Amino acid sequence: MQHDVFGQKTCVTRPETLTEWNAALLGFLAHSAVTPKHLMAVLQAEPGFALGHAVKGLFYLLLGRRELVAVAEDDLAAARKALSEGHADERDRQFVEALAAWLQGYPSRSVQHLEQVLRRHPEDALAMKLSHAIRFVLGDGTGMRRSVERVLPAYAPDHPGHGYLLGCHAFALEETGDYERAEIAGRQALWTAPDDAWGLHAVAHVHDMTGNARAGLKWLAGRENAWAHCNNFRYHVWWHKALLHLDQGENDAVIELYDSEIRKDRTDDYRDISNATSLLMRLELEGVDVADRWQELADLSAARTQDGCLIFADLHYLMALTAERRKAEIATLMRRMQRDATTAAPDEFEQRMARPGLDAAEGVRAFGEARYGAAFAHLVRAREAMQLAGGSHAQRDVFERMTIDAGLRAGRLDDAERILKERQALRAGTEDGYTAVRRDLISIARGESGAESVPAQ
Repeated sequence: MQHDVFGQKTCVTRPETLTEWNAALLGFLAHSAVTPKHLMAVLQAEPGFALGHAVKGLFYLLLGRRELVAVAEDDLAAARKALSEGHADERDRQFVEALAAWLQGYPSRSVQHLEQVLRRHPEDALAMKLSHAIRFVLGDGTGMRRSVERVLPAYAPDHPGHGYLLGCHAFALEETGDYERAEIAGRQALWTAPDDAWGLHAVAHVHDMTGNARAGLKWLAGRENAWAHCNNFRYHVWWHKALLHLDQGENDAVIELYDSEIRKDRTDDYRDISNATSLLMRLELEGVDVADRWQELADLSAARTQDGCLIFADLHYLMALTAERRKAEIATLMRRMQRDATTAAPDEFEQRMARPGLDAAEGVRAFGEARYGAAFAHLVRAREAMQLAGGSHAQRDVFERMTIDAGLRAGRLDDAERILKERQALRAGTEDGYTAVRRDLISIARGESGAESVPAQ
C-alpha cells in the first residue's frame, strides 16, 4: 500500500494517481484553483477510491449550493460502493461517514468523524483542514482552536502540512481573541509555506480586529503572490485589503478594489457575493454612493432564494435584494427561511435558521426599508447567537454595524453606544475608524459640548 504526502496509507494503486492525489491534498491546504483538476484526475483514474469520493462530496457541500447536494449524494453512493468492495480502510470509512452526516443535516457530526481520524492520525493534514473548514462554516472558533492545538505536537518542522497547520492555528487564535499569538503564528505560517493564503489572511484579520489598518495594508503589500494562485479565496483577500482602506477613509481605493479585484469575475459563489454585499453595505453606512453596483448582486441573489444551505449565504442574498427593493424575491426568500425554521424535526441548519436566522433576516429587511426601530429590535435579538450563522468576526461585523446604525437612526443612543462599546471590547479595546465616527455622532445627537462635527461622506 502506498502513502500520501502526509504519510497516510492510501488505497490508490498507481504511482501517477498518487502524484495527482498529493497535488490535490496540497492544493486544498493552499486554497489552490487547480485542486479540483487534480482530484478529478484521481477519480477518473481510480473510480473505486472511496476517500476521493468522500472528499469531493465534502468539497461540494462547503460550496453551499442547493444543486450540488445531489452531486454530493452521488459521491456518497460511490464511496459506499467502494467500501462494500473492500477498497478502503477505517480512516477512509470515517471520511465517508463525515460526508453522510453532513448530508443528513448534521455537520457537527461530520466534525466528530474527522476528529476521530485525528485521534489516531494527528498528522493527517487533510482531516485537520476539513475539520477546520466545517467548524468555520459553523462559526466554531473555539472548536477550531482546540482541534488544531491537539494535533500541533505531531507536526515536525519538515511535515509538508506544517506551515498550513500554523495558518489554521493563526486564524483560530485570532477568532478566539489571542491577537498577539495569532500574528506570530500567521507570519510563521507564511514563512514556512509561502502559498499559505489562509495564514496570510489571518494576519490581516488581526490588524482589522486591533484597529491597525495601516499595518495591515503594509502586511499585504507586495505579498500578492501568496494568494494569486487561489480559487475564489483570492477575492476574499482583496476584500480584506478593501476593509483596511475603508477604515482609513480611503473610499476611492475601496471602490477601485471592488471593481478591479473583488467583483472582477462577477461569480455567483455565495462567498464572493457575501464579500461584495457586505462591502457595499459598509460603504453605504459611511454615506458613499455605490452607484448601480447592487444590481448585479441582486440579479444573482434572486436566483438563490431557494438554496437554504447556509444562513450566512441567505442573509447576504437578502442584503442584496433589499438594497434593490426586489419585493417579490425578498418575500420568496423570507417564506423559505420561515418554512425551514419551523420544520417539525429540525436538523442543525434549520435550528440555526430559527435562531439567529429569522431575526437577522427580519432585521436586514427592515433596515433596507428604513424601519430602523424594527431593524434594531430584530438585529439585537439575533445578536447573541449571531456566531451560529458562521463566518468570521470580520465577516459578521457588517451585522454589528447595521445594528448600531439602526439604533442611532431610531434614536436609541444609549443602546447603540452600549453595543458599540461591546464591539470595541471584542476588538482588543482599540478604536477603529467606524467606532470613532459613531462616537462623534452620538455626542452630536446628545448635544454634548466639544463634540467634533462629522464631515459629510
